[in-house]
Amino acid sequence: MERQEFAIKVLSPAAFTLVLFLLWEIVCAVFTVPLTILPAPSDVFAALWQYRAPIIDNSWVTLWTTLVGFMIATLFGLGLGIAIGWHRAIYAGIYPVLVGFNSIPKVAVVPVLILWFGLGEIPAILTAFLISFFPIAVNVATGLATTEPELEDVLRALGASKLDVMRKVGIPRSLPYFFGSLKVAITLAFVGAVVSETVGANKGLGKLMLDAQASFQVPIVFAGLLVLAVMGIVLYAITALIEARFTGWAFRGGANR
Repeated sequence: MERQEFAIKVLSPAAFTLVLFLLWEIVCAVFTVPLTILPAPSDVFAALWQYRAPIIDNSWVTLWTTLVGFMIATLFGLGLGIAIGWHRAIYAGIYPVLVGFNSIPKVAVVPVLILWFGLGEIPAILTAFLISFFPIAVNVATGLATTEPELEDVLRALGASKLDVMRKVGIPRSLPYFFGSLKVAITLAFVGAVVSETVGANKGLGKLMLDAQASFQVPIVFAGLLVLAVMGIVLYAITALIEARFTGWAFRGGANR
């Protein structure tokens, strides 16, 4: 059973990725696709090795700005979600405001952040935060707001306060919602950080890819995209492991097969 699970979770994605790269290489070779349009995987990996020093240097900048923005979004989203889910009236009043704020394209906010804080990591951190806190707050609020009224009435009849119901039932019940939103938020945080770096930054993968695109070094652009994909997958997997550790009770045995 463990071998089958390992094959499904590890070997299958690896095999699919290998086939995808192979098909990509064949298409570029057969149709002689120009390097400036679509570099073959061999060219991308060659650029990844040749320019490994600046790629690693800029990757660390993007990674830490993403993680800082994500951590702030987690704390803020969790607190806001609990506040919104505390009462249905608060949920009904604040939720539309959150939807309206989330509808604003964050790329339009980046120039304002650069105007306020200048070029550097702070706009990237704030953009990662702004784009990733929404799913956390909404999912936590939804988990709290959907607590069965009958269960809450029974607990209140037994002498439990609103805080007791929230602490012992509402928050534990919303944990699957919370961790599910974290897996979405971590990928969005990368999007926010890179978008900010492409608009205005001194370092980062977004800045590196923008400079490479301006000089028609397309393999470096794809190398940066590949690094972003790998970092996103790793952080997503770490979040999924933490989710399984804390919310394994929420999944039935058949759901994990």
